[in-house]
Amino acid sequence: MNKVFLIGRLTRDPELRYTGNNTPVASFSLAVNRNFTNQQGEREADFFNITVWRKQAENVKNYLSQGSQVAVEGRLQTRSYDDKDGQKRYVTEVVADNVEFLGSKNSSNNSSNGSRNDEPTPYDFGDKEPKGTDVDSNPFADFGSSIEISDDELPF
Repeated sequence: MNKVFLIGRLTRDPELRYTGNNTPVASFSLAVNRNFTNQQGEREADFFNITVWRKQAENVKNYLSQGSQVAVEGRLQTRSYDDKDGQKRYVTEVVADNVEFLGSKNSSNNSSNGSRNDEPTPYDFGDKEPKGTDVDSNPFADFGSSIEISDDELPF
């Protein structure tokens, strides 16, 4: 079985490309903290190259940036190529089946570098609760006219 689960932060903005048959493919690097500290008491991280395909690749490019936190589910894949000197090189990467957006870089302690700093992810509500979570509010308030619901009018 070849299954990988990672939670970490993007170390750079995703790069989106298209194959010859116009299939979107995005790549990014993910920093994943280790569960322990080194002898100096510092937490170290591992860095993984992630590749994601099709519609999810476009979503990754549109909604994620350096510092965004994500959960990645996928598989390990190794491929090879010949470099400019004719030497065979091997690349091991995670091919993502699923990328869950967990938070923007605004929710981290990272300093901003000015790139897409204000852009929210689909799950980033800032300091506000998402609309519709206040159980005391009228859920039909935005529909204009009032709606009357009564058990007396039921036919049974």
